Amino acid sequence: MSSSTVQPEIATFAAGCFWGVEHIFLKHFPPSEKKGIISTAVGYTGGNPLVTNPTYQLVCGGATDHAEAVKIEFDPSIVTYDQLVEFFYRTHEPTTVNRQGADTGTQYRSAIFTNSDAQAEIAKRVTEEVQAKHFTPKGKKIVTEIIPAGQWWNAEDYHQLYLFKNPSGYQCPTHRLHW
Repeated sequence: MSSSTVQPEIATFAAGCFWGVEHIFLKHFPPSEKKGIISTAVGYTGGNPLVTNPTYQLVCGGATDHAEAVKIEFDPSIVTYDQLVEFFYRTHEPTTVNRQGADTGTQYRSAIFTNSDAQAEIAKRVTEEVQAKHFTPKGKKIVTEIIPAGQWWNAEDYHQLYLFKNPSGYQCPTHRLHW
């Protein structure tokens, strides 16, 4: 009897400028070290459904309501969705509405775009656990949206792996390990 292979899953997170979100996930889960992340892409999601193929300029203008996000393909037999959601919370400021550091606007909101009912349940449970352990004691409230994933558009090529190609490029100061 052959062993069955686990199907990769997709996790979709928005936590401010997508350059830094992608960078910190890949720094801690490098695909070359087989820590669970297979690949990533930065792009736009969660916006006005009438706007198709949004561009960076349009999204940054704020009129489309899309979030800058990262789509992560991962192997759930190596890293669980629970672990990725907790890591997402560790690496940004989830208590500010439409803001990460000095970056403001709906494109910088904190959001988990779920790709299944199971992911939605896990995201809600992990959010409650993180709230109780890390934010309630500080008197802060997580404002992260947890909503079903919608249409995804990859960002322009120059945004993909941006901080790996441009190590001195802009990095939001909130994109670090907070605990």
